[in-house]
This record gives sequence, structure tokens and C-alpha cells, in this order.
Amino acid sequence: MRGVNSPRATPLLSSAAMAGGTAVVVDRRMLAHDPGRGHPERPDRLRVLLDHLGDARDLVHLGARAAAEEELALVHPAAHIERVAASAGRARVVFDPDTATSADSWEAARLAAGSLLVVCEAVLAGQVQNGFALVRPPGHHAERERAMGFCLFNNVALAAAWLRTRGVGRVAIVDWDLHHGNGTQHLFESDPDVLYVSTHQYPYYPGTGAADEVGRGAGAGRTLNLPFPAGFGDAEYVRAFTEVVAPVLRQFAPGFVLVSAGFDCDHRDPLGGMEVTPAGFAAMARACVELAGECARGRLAAVLEGGYDLAAIVEGVDATLAAMRGAERPPPPMTGDARRAERVLAPVRAAQAPYWRL
Repeated sequence: MRGVNSPRATPLLSSAAMAGGTAVVVDRRMLAHDPGRGHPERPDRLRVLLDHLGDARDLVHLGARAAAEEELALVHPAAHIERVAASAGRARVVFDPDTATSADSWEAARLAAGSLLVVCEAVLAGQVQNGFALVRPPGHHAERERAMGFCLFNNVALAAAWLRTRGVGRVAIVDWDLHHGNGTQHLFESDPDVLYVSTHQYPYYPGTGAADEVGRGAGAGRTLNLPFPAGFGDAEYVRAFTEVVAPVLRQFAPGFVLVSAGFDCDHRDPLGGMEVTPAGFAAMARACVELAGECARGRLAAVLEGGYDLAAIVEGVDATLAAMRGAERPPPPMTGDARRAERVLAPVRAAQAPYWRL
């Protein structure tokens, strides 16, 4: 790892950032969120990234800010915001069997949501090309009115809604976390201007994300689920991105690409059964960067979701950042067999045939 000091994040952009580059936001205050002894979503997940990236000279360090309550209200009703806010200063509040808070979780959750907005702000302003918000707690399981699955607020959904208020007509969300982002899907499943794409282990928590879940009403075709069985690796993910994800994104033509970057599909993760390696994350990240370049003037922002093996988090983030900085070519797939993907891709193509050319 590079260095052991805390990051010297600053709210001011460096001169290098004005010409483009890749930004990161990572803030020590989010370590204070403590969901309980032995919980997999532990502070060390972020601490290793603080230590690893604190002195990185090839990244633009941006300062975090807390999302305002009116920003949270873009996707969450006042009652939900108030329930989370009421946890402030309390030693422990339990939202569900997986999701609990500590005295500082309210601040950490607002910082997590606001950190992704900081990246989006810098990208929209042309101050950086893209960026990665390294945050906790994660967000993609949070429903409109419910905290769940380690998540208090839906960070990526808030960013998508916020981008729409800033004049971005269409937003694509690509979610490669091990688990299906039920909250993100449900928040936008009737919205024709937000495309949600998810690769995930299935069947698995939270039980959603079947291939035939394609959206509702005006949003039909705007949900693309790729439910993978346990054991899929780099080759299957790469084939899915090449043959299904990329063609759909090109046809949707978003003005901004958001990535829910979870690293729990890594082969070392204690909660998952997938076989992805850093080479797989590099390939997925490169695909997203290339698609953003084709469709969205390169505008892309990623946010950390799951990932519970510390080495896998560091290596996965490194692989993603390398792609965002323009690494020429990802390493070849290390695991999996692309032929096995067909048993998933065939029903996905059938479900999506009314909406996309695949």
C-alpha cells in the first residue's frame, strides 16, 4: 500500500483537475458509522482505502460534503429522512436484522450521499472527466421509505435524480455489485429516462432481479437484469457486458453514466459465491468508461457499494480507477468460461427483445 497517512482531501480543485482527470472523494468521518460488532460492513472497508489512496498523486482529491435534506428528498420521503436523522447521537438503532446505526451514522450517511454529488458536480462542470466516491454506508438496497441491506440512503439513486435536476436528460446506472440493487430498481422502474442495469448473483439476497423484471409502464425496458448463478467469473461478465450491456446502453444513449461499484463478486469475498478477479473489474470499468465516451461525453461517476474482503476492495478499486484514468487495455479474463453465460443471456435477450436490438 502507498502510505499510511490520512488523505489530504481539499474542497478546492487542483490546477491539474481543471484540465480533466479522475477524482476521488474519501473522508475519514465515514469511519464513525458502526453497524455493530462483527458486522461485515465495518469501518476497515474504508480505512484501507484512506490509507491506500491518501498520497496518490495521479488522482484529484475532492472534499466530501453532506447531502442536504432537500437533496435526500429527491428520492426519499420526509418520514424516512426523519427516521434516520433520529438515530443521531444514539448508541444503536436497528432498522432491520442487517442494518443498524450508531451515534454518527446520520452524518456518515449524509456524507456518503453527498460525496457522490460532489463527484457529479465536478464532472458536470468539466473540472474532471470522471470520479469515484469511496463511501460507506453503501446505498443500493435502500428503498424509498426503508433502510435495508446495510444501506440507509440510496446514494446512486439520489445522484441520478440530482443529475436530472441539472439538465441531464437520460441517466444510466450500471450496478455490478454481487447483490441486486432492489432499491435502485424500484425507485426508477417506471421512469423512461433512467436505465438500471444489474449483474448479480441469483437467487440470493434480496431475492429480486429476475430476468423478466424489465420495468413498468413508461419505464418498460429500462430495467436490465442479468441474474448470474454462483460460480460465474471474469469471462462470463465480460461476455455479458459485450453482448448485452453495451448494446443496450448505446441504444439508450445516456447523458451521464453512474456505476454502483461493489466488489463482493470478487472470488475472495466472504459473502459471495462469484469468481471475479481484478481483471474482471478492470474489463467492466473499461466498458463503462468507453460507453460514457461514446454516449455521454465521457461523463461518469462511480460509488462504492459492497465488498467485504479488504484486499479485494483495494485491488478492485485500483482496477476501476486505472480504467477511469484511461488504461489502454485491461488484462485478459482470469476466471470463468464465456460459454456458460449463454444460459443467462438467452432468457435476458428474450425478456428485452420488445425494447432493444440484441
